[in-house]
Formats: sequence, C-alpha cells, structure tokens
Amino acid sequence: MGHALMHSECCNCGRIFAYNPHRVPSIRVNGVREPVCKLCIDYSNPIRVSKGLAPFKVHPDAYSPVEESEL
Repeated sequence: MGHALMHSECCNCGRIFAYNPHRVPSIRVNGVREPVCKLCIDYSNPIRVSKGLAPFKVHPDAYSPVEESEL
C-alpha cells in the first residue's frame, strides 16, 4: 500500500505546496475550490479572528500524505 501527496500552487501566495486533496482547506475562486497553503492559513487566521470572523479550520491531516486507496 502506498501514499500520495497532491502538489499545486496556493491560490493566495502562489507557492507550490503538498497536501492531502481530501483534507486541505480551500476557498472559492471564480466558483472553483482552490487549495490554500498552511503558511497562508496561519497568516490569515489571526486577521480573521480580529475582524470577528471564524478562523479557517484545518484538518490535522490536511498537509499529510493520503493513503493511495483513498484516491
């Protein structure tokens, strides 16, 4: 049994990052869900809270490999 990671650009900062495609936080851009890297989530959550918005919730496995059987 193997593991896999998805790689793509963060929709906010443009950095390439690895993530579990079933768990990564994402936002809608032109109606399409796009992944957000951990650095951007960690940066934006305090700002969201200061504005009275709920922080983005991040699954503990969001940036970890996914079992190939889940793909």
